[in-house]
Amino acid sequence: MRKVQSLADLQSLRDEFRAEFCPADVKKVQVKIAMATCGIAAGAKQVMNHMVEKSKELGLDIDFTQAGCMGYCYAEPTLEVSVPGRESVVFGYVDETRADEILTKYIQNNELVEGIIPVNYETTD
Repeated sequence: MRKVQSLADLQSLRDEFRAEFCPADVKKVQVKIAMATCGIAAGAKQVMNHMVEKSKELGLDIDFTQAGCMGYCYAEPTLEVSVPGRESVVFGYVDETRADEILTKYIQNNELVEGIIPVNYETTD
């Protein structure tokens, strides 16, 4: 394995990784639903079942995946939506009504929907 000695080396390594493992021609939406204990207790299974059925009705080609804890227990059920060409977004407090909005507004029409959990980063020196 080669050593990374500069930012350019790191960017080159990233690009090589993306070319091998993240093909640019992937055009499928992915929805990861948090199914840890807190998510299941808050109704994540029902939300997932509803979204799978609703996406079929709408004719949307989506890969649904069960994920572990995303760390947002206070906002369960939570799910991450990855649309090709856009940054992934995590939604919280998702019920069947919000799930419908995510499918029709966010995924189909590229409109923002309430319930996005902002990403907060903390750095330490």
